[in-house]
Parts: sequence; C-alpha cells; structure tokens
Amino acid sequence: MSTVTEHRIEAVVARKAVEAEGVVSLALRSADGAALPAWHPGAHIDLIVDGVATRQYSLCGDPANTAEYRLAVLREDEGALSRHVFDALAEGDHVGIGGPRNHFRFVPAPRYRFVAGGIGITPMLPMILAAEAAGAQWELHYGGRSRSTMAFLPELAQYGDRIHVWAKDEGRRLDLGTVLANPEDDTLVYTCGPERLLSEIEDVMGATWPHGALHLERFAAKPLAEPERAGSFEIVLSRSGRILVVPPDRSILSVVEEAGIGVLSSCATGTCGTCDTPVLEGVPEHRDAVLTEDERAANDCMMICVSRSLSDRLVLGL
Repeated sequence: MSTVTEHRIEAVVARKAVEAEGVVSLALRSADGAALPAWHPGAHIDLIVDGVATRQYSLCGDPANTAEYRLAVLREDEGALSRHVFDALAEGDHVGIGGPRNHFRFVPAPRYRFVAGGIGITPMLPMILAAEAAGAQWELHYGGRSRSTMAFLPELAQYGDRIHVWAKDEGRRLDLGTVLANPEDDTLVYTCGPERLLSEIEDVMGATWPHGALHLERFAAKPLAEPERAGSFEIVLSRSGRILVVPPDRSILSVVEEAGIGVLSSCATGTCGTCDTPVLEGVPEHRDAVLTEDERAANDCMMICVSRSLSDRLVLGL
C-alpha cells in the first residue's frame, strides 16, 4: 500500500514553560536553524513524536516570528502525546512538525468578539495581534474553571478592560446571552473551546446574527449520526479514471489508500483538514468539523476520512 505523508520538519524544543495548572507551552525551532514556513492566525500544526500518536495544536505565537512556533498543550491523562509532553519532553529534544494548515481563517472586519473556553484561548492570541495591527475594535471573553487553570492571563493583561475573565470559582460563568447580545452587521465572532461551549454559542447566535458572523474551531468532531445513505457508493479518481466502491463499513480514505493512492491524512476524525479533497461531480455528505456552512453548500471539496456520499457516485480530484 502506498501512502503520502506531508513534508515533515525536524524541530527542536527551544523552550518549555508552565502557563497555568495543567498547561505548558512549547517553543519549537527548526533543527537546522532555517526559517519556519509562514502561517496566519488560526493555523495549526501536527506535533509528531515517534512512537506516540500525532496530535494537532493551534499556533499561538506571533506570525511575524519565523524563527519559532509556539503552541500550548493541555494535560490530558488519556492522551498519549499530552502525557509525553508533560512527563518526558524536555528542552533540546527533537520532534517533528507537519503543516501548518489553516481552516480557521482570520477574516478582516471592523470589530471582533473573541470567545475562548479553556485551552481554546490559543488560536485567539495571534488573532488579537492581527486585530490590533489592523486597528480593529475587539474584546475577548475568556472562560475557565479558575484563573489558575487559564493560560496566558499575564500576557493578556496588557490589553486592559478589553479582556473579560469568566472564572467559575469566582461565581462568573461565561454568560453567552450577555456576551452575544445585540447582533451587529460589522462584527465577527471567533470562538474555540469545548463542544458544550461551541454548541451553546451556535444556539445563542441562531438566526439573530448575520449569516457568516460566527467562525469556530472544534477540538473534536461532533458525535456522528448514521450516514444518510446506508449502502455502498462509487468514487471515480479523476486523474486515472479508476472506479472504486466504498462499502458502508469503510471510509473513502481507507479505500483509496488500499488501492495504492497516496493521500495526505492525519487525524482521521474530520477535525484537522489534512485530507481535504476536491469534489468534481456528485453530492458529498459532509460529516467533518472543518468546513463552514457555505463551504459545505458549495460541495466542491470534502474530508474523505469521515464524509461520505449522498449520490451514487462521486468524482474526486485524486
């Protein structure tokens, strides 16, 4: 079986620092001293450690700094990579980097409301830098269990009263009804955090905010219902004309890889966007956590690790 892996950069851990209870940051530099690939707010990378499952982490440093990437890792006892970062990874160790990729793009606007839950603060930091540089108006609402568990509060203090801290142990649960009141035509809402927060924001904004105002990034895909199409379907690989059958119990990605076609992939859960594949004909059933409503409606791409087909046949740009 032939597979494709994205170009991997060998990096070294330049710094490891405690940012809060259960959160450490890593500063990664290219092992050969070369500049790292450019990125924009909202981007993430794969953190690759041999022998440990790869995970994706948002870049939370300054995009203007091409010498290093900064990311933050939350302690998750069930996560092998998280445990490795906390318990074994040290300054001077070598790791791999995949990416960067960006499906949480920062769109120019006059005003922003940033809403972060817990470790969801990470992609907001470079977005705040970009908003500041553009002279936009903005405010951040940052929720967490306690200030001691909320990373980067000292760094955010420079922005004064534009930072609103909602700490549960202080009796201040993030009040989305207040934060997202008064919809405004020229304001974009960017949010990242646990699924409960994101689902609540979607419900609160509903039909009252302008279409396209909400931009969010999920840590994990929503629980998937049964596919709308129960049976098999065909995929046509446009570059070769090959026709493959995808049975109900297999993903498009696995069928394509088994046929010896190299495809970039990473998370296999529909959250990282690595396997984004052009759709030339047919109607996909989108089951990912990456594409926006407008991108889904266009039906010109799909995440083949989890998405399926509503039509008898899909023609893919592979």
